[in-house]
Amino acid sequence: MLYLPRLFVYHVETDPTHINADETLVRWEYLLIKRIINPAMAVTWICGILMLMTPGIIDWGQGWIWVKLISVILMSGFHGFLSKQRKLLAAGQRPYSGKAYRMLNEVPTVLMIIIVIMVIVRPF
Repeated sequence: MLYLPRLFVYHVETDPTHINADETLVRWEYLLIKRIINPAMAVTWICGILMLMTPGIIDWGQGWIWVKLISVILMSGFHGFLSKQRKLLAAGQRPYSGKAYRMLNEVPTVLMIIIVIMVIVRPF
């Protein structure tokens, strides 16, 4: 998910009349989601649910687990948003500018940092 918004930047900033570039970017976006992002999201949820089902691992009275859980849910929502954007771009629509996709590129990075800090540091 860290790279897909960057591909979207390239996609919207490429001349739409340049067929080869547009087809290539659509293909890269598709493969990135289907072969890397979707399986990684599935593994994340499967491992998380298995961890939740293991007695004694998580103390729900601590705040860090709630922040992590909310961050993972937000990351999953962002995954859905990126999937929709890929479909719109593949259909020839350009709903956002390159600048907007550059800013959206920071969302998974920030969420990832929050998740890692919550798990490693457990600040509260």
